[in-house]
Amino acid sequence: MNQDNDEELFPVIDEQGNIIGSATRRECHGESKLLHPVVHLHIFNSRGELYLQKRPSWKDIQPGKWDTAVGGHMDLGESAEIALQREAREELNITGFASELLANYIFESERERELIFAYKTIYDGEITPSNELDGGRFWT
Repeated sequence: MNQDNDEELFPVIDEQGNIIGSATRRECHGESKLLHPVVHLHIFNSRGELYLQKRPSWKDIQPGKWDTAVGGHMDLGESAEIALQREAREELNITGFASELLANYIFESERERELIFAYKTIYDGEITPSNELDGGRFWT
């Protein structure tokens, strides 16, 4: 079974996206509501189908559910665009795609608070989900 590193450091930000500190994954996901930045990538193919990933059952947040094609935390000192390219490479083995920023918004659940940088791309290349996912596919 895979597992996230609870001690991984995330930037803690204000609502304008300015870094005001850092905290561990455990602290950010442990009901502290520390605002931290993440990236999401919505992948469409040229037929207009939307790719979704299947989250693995071992994840602490939303295990086993279908989710955006790519989603991940920004590292300390990393821009949203660099984080997006890194996460796409790590999760789906895709590189060299052009992306468009759709929106920035704050998502809050009972466990966490995230500033999401949501992007989209049109991509017809091969997608190979990593072993940190339970697969994925295009939907009409």
